[in-house]
Amino acid sequence: MRQALLNLEESRIREVANAGMGRSDVLAFWFGESDEGTPDVVRQAAIDSLQRGETFYAHNLGLPELRAEVAAYTSRLHRPVGADRIAITSGGVNALMLAVQALVDAGDEVVAVTPVWPNLTAQPLIMGAHLRCVALRPQAGGAWALDMQELLAAITPATRLLVVNAPNNPTGWTLTAQEQQAILAHCRATGTWILADEVYERLYYEPTANGCAPSFLDIAEPEDRLVVVHSFSKSFLMTGWRLGWLVMPPSMTHHMGKLVEFNTSCASVFTQRAGIAALQHADEITPRVVAHLRQCRDTLVPLLQSLPGVEVASARGGMYAFFRLPGHDNSLATAKRLVAEAGLGLAPGNAFGEEAQGWLRWCFASKDPQRLVQGVERLKNWLGL
Repeated sequence: MRQALLNLEESRIREVANAGMGRSDVLAFWFGESDEGTPDVVRQAAIDSLQRGETFYAHNLGLPELRAEVAAYTSRLHRPVGADRIAITSGGVNALMLAVQALVDAGDEVVAVTPVWPNLTAQPLIMGAHLRCVALRPQAGGAWALDMQELLAAITPATRLLVVNAPNNPTGWTLTAQEQQAILAHCRATGTWILADEVYERLYYEPTANGCAPSFLDIAEPEDRLVVVHSFSKSFLMTGWRLGWLVMPPSMTHHMGKLVEFNTSCASVFTQRAGIAALQHADEITPRVVAHLRQCRDTLVPLLQSLPGVEVASARGGMYAFFRLPGHDNSLATAKRLVAEAGLGLAPGNAFGEEAQGWLRWCFASKDPQRLVQGVERLKNWLGL
């Protein structure tokens, strides 16, 4: 096998989860998904599609109806986007991999803002790229911040691609509109592509006119070197459906269709029908999801902040509390002990980058917020408080 694959680290999140899967006594908060099922109207659309016998191949770029719905949805939230800029993918992670395959050759330089979901740094390495990481830094109180000058200095004409996830998994950090303007202007000057993972843009808790976190799509021109990744997973409670999309320059779309052909051929039709239903009912589904997640965040974070020495900030976006326990500096060992000794399943911070060693990620997307209260009680007992 290729050395790049042999060198890949296994997921430390999975390593912890595998230690606790199948145990009914474990409260699991390790994966980035809600334990609430997909809305009925979305499931029914898939059922109806299957009943019609829609079990055949579709267009590589997705059903025209879904591409049109995605374009209309995006245009309502941001600047106008045509369907000629949309590709439907088999999940957000597939969208990210397609973008990296399309843009990165072996030996290219890629800059990534970390800590971040490990797939985003693994994908350039799979392609044989040279990866440089610019780290967010923890601030007093547990929030994380970006040194913009450090990032811009790292992006040079030799940089092929910048990978940035905001709102960020795991820290909850997000870019401001002014920071996005500065990054876009700098990348235009250096000729660097931007791969923006914006799958959490609707899971944003600050007041905005469009109900979204700041997006590069608010400021970019159609032919800018920008690819934006989205997913149905988070905002529509559809993690297991594996459905996402890409927004890209129109000159890139045809070629992306060729790449989809050689990866997955297409997303399944009945899944795409579910996606159409999700977008058509977005104004009913997503605000309810966000309101519930805000309740979950505001249940969990104050309880964690009440524990002596715990550093945690209330996330501006996403579905995670990212926190540090005093005296527990090995994230992976701590997470494994919590599973074994407390029946509490969390993700180790160093799964997202070594700069997050000593931190833990708690997904607060719980149908019943009382589970979060129970989880904190288990943590308190384990800490001997």
